Amino acid sequence: MARPPVRPTPRHLLTAVLTGVVVLALVAGIGVGYALRSGSPSPSVKPPLSGALNASAIASRVDRALVDLNITDGDEGILAAATGMVLSSSGVVLTNNHVIDGATSIRATDIGNHKTYSVRVVGYDYTSDTAVLQLEGARGLAAVSIGNSSVVRDGDQVVAIGNAGGSGGTPSFASGRVTALRQSITAVNDATRTYEQLTGLIETDSPIQAGDSGGPLVNAAGKVIGMDTAASNSYSFSEGTTQGYAIPINAAVLVAQQIRDGDASATVHIGRTAFLGVAVATYFEGSRPGGKVVTAVVVVGVMMGTVAQRVGLAAGDVIVSLNGEGVSTVSQLTTMLQTHQPGDTVRLEWTDVSGGSRTASAVLGTGPAG
Repeated sequence: MARPPVRPTPRHLLTAVLTGVVVLALVAGIGVGYALRSGSPSPSVKPPLSGALNASAIASRVDRALVDLNITDGDEGILAAATGMVLSSSGVVLTNNHVIDGATSIRATDIGNHKTYSVRVVGYDYTSDTAVLQLEGARGLAAVSIGNSSVVRDGDQVVAIGNAGGSGGTPSFASGRVTALRQSITAVNDATRTYEQLTGLIETDSPIQAGDSGGPLVNAAGKVIGMDTAASNSYSFSEGTTQGYAIPINAAVLVAQQIRDGDASATVHIGRTAFLGVAVATYFEGSRPGGKVVTAVVVVGVMMGTVAQRVGLAAGDVIVSLNGEGVSTVSQLTTMLQTHQPGDTVRLEWTDVSGGSRTASAVLGTGPAG
């Protein structure tokens, strides 16, 4: 079904700046958002392309190889929605890392057979925003047809497909054109002030929306040439344009194969994440002489029954180091933890709310999906 114009309302809003040009958002979403009245034209969405491209027919061929992902954050009690692409008949699924980040439970409904599966995280690479999932007990699934993103050119007609708005069921679609290649964006999580640098992206004027994350950007032949990842949340009503971004499928498949091979690296994590059990944010103290900005990792919440609670971490504490290595941003702490597995023992140092210095050894637990 063609999609109504919906503004993204992500579960964890991640905005991005393309060198001062436009504000973007990674588009994993809770499936709700501002929508214009039925039948009202959207000034931010171009009319469907004319000519040989039949977006509806293309989407109908691809739909059965997709899954609707429903993500639960047990700490916040939030249900989010996104999309995944089936890579194998046994239920290997490709999606974005930001889709599963922080999830405590993931369920997938296969569009082809309408069955719902529990999901195991095989691994992920946060630097390329790529994750591989396994649908437990799946077999005989339809898989997407992978194209070649290296032959994509400006002006190529494309169709973005996914669980836009998180409504589930038959995926929606939006047609457009490739407007630029090899684009770079910087994404920031407004809640945690963590950043993602994404490079080499395909830019399109297809109106990618919340819930589309992990879905396919396909060419006129219905072959996947990109994975929907980011979209503009700043619309130009005067020009009637949108900006969407997709990870080239060649790059995503290479990372996915590394994950499936169990080949861990500094950026590729295999299996579940080691877990402290804290919600943290990067605190920016402000500019100091010479233009230096002082940052710190502040604990904003502690989950009950986790190692963080057992060692005495509390809201307002500042985490100083992990295994003797100083940390000053959430991104640094996340990177360090992703090199560990559940059961590893680490040494934490932090400053408590009264200004006292504290240290403790902590056995990391088994964490959320991402």
